[in-house]
Amino acid sequence: MVNLIIDGKNVKADKNMMVLEAARSAGIDIPTLCVHESVSRSGACRLCVVEIKKGSRTRIVTSCLYPVEEGLVVDTKTERVQNVRRLVLELLLARCPESDVLWKMAKEMGVEPQTRFAVDTDKGKCILCRSCVRVCEEIVGVSAIGLFNRGSHKTVGTPFMEKSDVCIGCGACVYVCPTGHIEMTSAGDKRKIWGRTFKMQACEKCGKYFAPIDQLKYISKKTGTPLKEMMICTNCR
Repeated sequence: MVNLIIDGKNVKADKNMMVLEAARSAGIDIPTLCVHESVSRSGACRLCVVEIKKGSRTRIVTSCLYPVEEGLVVDTKTERVQNVRRLVLELLLARCPESDVLWKMAKEMGVEPQTRFAVDTDKGKCILCRSCVRVCEEIVGVSAIGLFNRGSHKTVGTPFMEKSDVCIGCGACVYVCPTGHIEMTSAGDKRKIWGRTFKMQACEKCGKYFAPIDQLKYISKKTGTPLKEMMICTNCR
C-alpha cells in the first residue's frame, strides 16, 4: 500500500493502482470516457487529466495511466486541469456534434455551445477511444473491427468497411462504446450490426431470442461446451 494526497485528502491505495482508481476509491470523481473495466486502458479521451506534484515540480498527466506513488500529491480540480478538460471536450464536440453524452459533459464543465474549431459532419459519435476495438480483441478474441486511415480521416470499422466474416454479432463493442456511436438493431430473430444480419437463437425453454447463433457456436468451440447445452438462455438455466 502507498499513501498519497488527492485534493487535500489522505488516500491509501494499492501500489498497483492508477491515480484514477485511487481517486474513485476515495469517492473523488474524475470525468472520463475511454475507461471501461472490461478492457485495458488507452488514455485516449484525455478527459481524466489531473495535476500532480512531486517536490517543487507540477505537471498534467492522464490519471487512468499514471500509477500511484508514495507521497504523491494530486489535484483534480485546479484551473489548469479544468482548462485542459474544457479544451479537450471542445475538440471532441467539434468532431462529434451529435453526441448527447458530450453535450451533457460540456454543460457540466461550462463549455460554451459555440466552438472555435471547424465542426465535422461525418464522424457520427465516434471519439476514437478504441474501447470497441480493444474489447473485440482482448475479451471476445476475434478482432473483427479496427482503426483505419490516418489523421482526421481515422475511423473505426471492419476491414475495408466490408462485412466481417469473423464478427459473431455479440454486441460487446456496443456495450463498451461510451457515446452510442455503434448501431445494433434487434428485431424478432434477426440482429444487425457492422453491415451483417445475424440469426438469433430462441431459448428452448422460454422461446425468447437471446443470442446470435454465430456467437453460441464460437463460445462452444472456444470452451468445448456442446452447442446443444447453450440453446437455453441464462434466465432459464
